Amino acid sequence: MNKALIALAIGGFGIGMTEFVIMGILPDVAEALNISIPKAGHFISAYALGVVVGAPLLTGIGGKWPAHKVLLLLMLWFTFFNTLSAFANSYETLLAYRFLSGLPHGAFFGIGAVVAGKLAKPGKAAKAIATMFTGLTLANVLGVPLGTYLGHTYSWKVSFLMVGIIGILAMLSIKFWMPQLDKSSPEGLRKDFKVLKKLELWMVILLTTIGTGGFFAWYSYIAPLITNVAGHPESVVSYAMIIAGVGMVIGNLLGAKLAELFPPISAVIITLLTMVTLLVVNTYLATDPVFILIMTFLIGMVAFCIATPIQMAVINSSKGSEMLGSSLNQSAFNMGNASGAYLAGLPIAMGFGFTSATLVGAAMAGCGVFIALAVIIIRKRQNETVTAEA
Repeated sequence: MNKALIALAIGGFGIGMTEFVIMGILPDVAEALNISIPKAGHFISAYALGVVVGAPLLTGIGGKWPAHKVLLLLMLWFTFFNTLSAFANSYETLLAYRFLSGLPHGAFFGIGAVVAGKLAKPGKAAKAIATMFTGLTLANVLGVPLGTYLGHTYSWKVSFLMVGIIGILAMLSIKFWMPQLDKSSPEGLRKDFKVLKKLELWMVILLTTIGTGGFFAWYSYIAPLITNVAGHPESVVSYAMIIAGVGMVIGNLLGAKLAELFPPISAVIITLLTMVTLLVVNTYLATDPVFILIMTFLIGMVAFCIATPIQMAVINSSKGSEMLGSSLNQSAFNMGNASGAYLAGLPIAMGFGFTSATLVGAAMAGCGVFIALAVIIIRKRQNETVTAEA
């Protein structure tokens, strides 16, 4: 396997761990800083906000330098502020560090996806991009459970120190394994931002936000589904998260195959339709203790089938400014995370039960299908216009 792709995967592992381990150690952080758990949840939101802000900003600024140097600097930034997080001793300090830690997330994955595609052999771009995202999925299987255990057993600070160590490993691997690359954006920032005038690009970003929001609507409330609805003890939740993580790893690899067999946008439609079906079925059979664990695996798998195809779709929609478009898609993933959790929480607050969150997820994924069809129509009309002008 190409060592440069492994370097990207290591970076993805560290990013995936810091994004999700905070959820597992949230009670420990809240107790240590003497704040409520809901207030500690602001650390999750601060990181997501950092991703949304940093993706276009750092990608645009970094365009004047070679891509391999930008990736190294992004990982240096990531490592520095995650390590500092381990030494935070107040709510305000950790909140600032979480925001700053999130800034390089979108830019790293966005630039990394384009770099992975360029490093791949002809026809293997999907597999190369999936290799990078494998680090993110493995973080949910290995890094997050280990970081949560260390945080519970010793101190939540250990979890962030662990992320810092992974960041150092990623920096070293990028330094020694990543080949010399051209500038991320040789034509300049102004030319890059012209891509933002494309309706097609914004439709794909909306597709990512709404479509993947369907997964997060379900995933955000997976714990009460397993305990309150299916009747499992709380100890099973940790195992269920690992089961979902294994599904994500497999789904990421299947998504690459799907993107090789079909056009990326078609692969996205297939994935979203499957997700709608699984979420609806899960809504009505979630009371079964065995079935809920099987569905946790299947939904996790199908959800991450979309990662590579949708990243390729946004790259195709931002020709000439692929790295900016790819980075913006990472912002869209995080907006999907926030919107899915928020919208799914509304019917629960109204007293409709935790299974209602799953129906909200199915509805969002279904809306994603219609948005994807709209993207296909827009592309078809653009091609017809180009043909007519020629």
